[in-house]
Amino acid sequence: MALNDWHFPKETVTFLRALRKNNDRKWFNANKDRYERFVKEPAEIFAELMIVELEQLTGQPHKPKIFRIYRDVRFSKDKTPYNSHIHMTFYPIGGDGNIGWFFGLNTDQVTLGGGTFRFEKDELEAYRKRVAGSDGEQLAEILEGLFAKGGRVNDPPLKRVPKPYEQDHPRAELLKRKGLAVWKDIGKPSVATSGNLVEKCDEAFAEIKPVVDWLS
Repeated sequence: MALNDWHFPKETVTFLRALRKNNDRKWFNANKDRYERFVKEPAEIFAELMIVELEQLTGQPHKPKIFRIYRDVRFSKDKTPYNSHIHMTFYPIGGDGNIGWFFGLNTDQVTLGGGTFRFEKDELEAYRKRVAGSDGEQLAEILEGLFAKGGRVNDPPLKRVPKPYEQDHPRAELLKRKGLAVWKDIGKPSVATSGNLVEKCDEAFAEIKPVVDWLS
């Protein structure tokens, strides 16, 4: 199979759906070989494939991180022990920031993303100054174009615009943010098991890249 034709096996989604319905240690331990074969190993292959694609897109080498299937339930009301999804991030090697790229496959859809979940204090101050100035106009235009193509952002965590910025600032919603991650849903889980997965990921990341570039 050519790299550009690579995709997750259909059993990946089948396993994730079964895990969602049987999210307990007994079931998982009885099916751990399926997890290794159809989730863990394909995810590792995909991560290595995507760092090649991202280097071609950005000119920078990236390091992948695949999130563990085991949930940290210490501070969660949800005590189910396993994640019924595949999440991974990609960050530039040698970079000093937290701006990166994201991939998610769950039982409902495949999602790509880029940006940062949360700015550090000094980064947040710099971000807000840029948003309030002329650079903010450029970001607003970039986001408007992305939204027109089906992109989205989560709601900002703050209810009010932080001081010293005016509450009626034309980019008030951007000033309320503590991070800026943009998302693009590229289809149902079947996209992950089809031969054009890599192509669709490349297209989505290319659409997200102007936001990542602005943040970088």
